[in-house]
Amino acid sequence: MAVANENWKDKRVLVTGGAGFIGSVLVWELNRRGCLQVVIADYPAEREKSANLAGLRYTEIIEPAELHARLASGSIGKLDCIFHLGACSSTTETNEEYLRENNYEYSRNLAEWALGAGVRFVYASSAATYGDGSAGMDDSDPRQLERLQPLNLYGQSKQWMDLHAWREGWLDRIVGLKYFNVFGPNENHKGDMRSVVCKSYSEVLKTGVIQLFKSYRPEYRDGEQRRDFLYVKDAVAMTLHLAANPGANGIFNIGSGVARTWNELARAVFAALGREARIEYTDMPESIRNKYQYFTQADVRKVLAAGYDSPITSLEDAVRDYVVNYLVPGRTIGATVADSAA
Repeated sequence: MAVANENWKDKRVLVTGGAGFIGSVLVWELNRRGCLQVVIADYPAEREKSANLAGLRYTEIIEPAELHARLASGSIGKLDCIFHLGACSSTTETNEEYLRENNYEYSRNLAEWALGAGVRFVYASSAATYGDGSAGMDDSDPRQLERLQPLNLYGQSKQWMDLHAWREGWLDRIVGLKYFNVFGPNENHKGDMRSVVCKSYSEVLKTGVIQLFKSYRPEYRDGEQRRDFLYVKDAVAMTLHLAANPGANGIFNIGSGVARTWNELARAVFAALGREARIEYTDMPESIRNKYQYFTQADVRKVLAAGYDSPITSLEDAVRDYVVNYLVPGRTIGATVADSAA
């Protein structure tokens, strides 16, 4: 497999969802690596998303609805890579037509353009495509995609794109990323879709308590449901490594490779704040009880085999960095650009 050449200094890239969570952190990391020719497609007029752009370097912002026309006309200019991270990320969205148009058709059309133009294409899938995990969480064989049964329409919309890319024979030329439970700075705009770290930080300040969902499966005690939590800085580092590696194509799990409990996550938040842990368990809404993932753990052997060898931040260290350096001072990651580049 070809070795990644991670020199981004002279590259010109497009980041859809560049004002969002992972997208804005990706722009931050590109800036840190000397890439200033960044075109963003997003809706920055939204107040909290606009804050995510503070301190970041980019050339222009395009409304997502205008992007395809700009690409077709050539007015956007030459691109070396497209990072397609923009999507509706709500796991409770029930409008199938909206998700089909926004998450699947938009992605499909953008991939078709990139392939025709010879532009490297990297898109965000999701671990939500794995459903309850009974069909495995294996990213090594695309033939396994048809066995997966997502638990919600969001996961289904991501699955449509993965399946289309496989059936069209694109997976030997593009990169799809199944992000697991990513958390970190610049997620305040996500509302109910914010990570438990972000939401529980506010809870602790107000009540001194973190509330977690009760378990409704006998093999899991309350708060012992397990997820593969990954710090957004690590997620972005993996994303850039794969994008830069011409031999890395197909679907990749983006996770830590270690499943940790919600109780451990909550205790890490208390530790970062220097407080004694106080955890309470609350009823899970009936509307999501049958669609809840009790266990996720990324098999990361494929991304490691692609040459990614940077240490993955431990849950405790990641939570501490997020809480102490971003949540407590109330700043976005862009505020650190000047310090990081110094």
